[in-house]
Amino acid sequence: MKLIIGSDHGGKKLKDAIVTHLKNKQIDIEDIGPFDFESVDYPSYAIEVGMRVSEGKADYGILCCGTGIGMSIAANKIHGVRASVVSDCFSAEATKAHNDSNVLCLGERVIGEGLALKIVDVWLATEFEGGERHARRLKKVAELESNY
Repeated sequence: MKLIIGSDHGGKKLKDAIVTHLKNKQIDIEDIGPFDFESVDYPSYAIEVGMRVSEGKADYGILCCGTGIGMSIAANKIHGVRASVVSDCFSAEATKAHNDSNVLCLGERVIGEGLALKIVDVWLATEFEGGERHARRLKKVAELESNY
């Protein structure tokens, strides 16, 4: 599994904690920054992570900002990205199992580091359930991307 992670300045501390956590688990993760706390524009990082996932250069992406919301809005503009803002373990499991989410968005100012690491672990461990009903719904989402 290949992961890519990015943040803005408001999510950098959480991003760094996630990188350390996943590297300690021997998970291949590429950190695209930022590498300091100077103000940056979150869409730039959402685009980079989203494009790498969309192009198949990474299996999954993780984005961190203050709330996770801005990152998810920007990432979801990219064809093939299904980015979800998650603040609890149940939603982390559900978004992967039912929505086949491929980008996880987390808010450093919303959840603590301990919970964030649990969310990441649950999300990564969860498999997409597949099945006709989920496939039918994802097909409709893909049609939205193509038509609008």
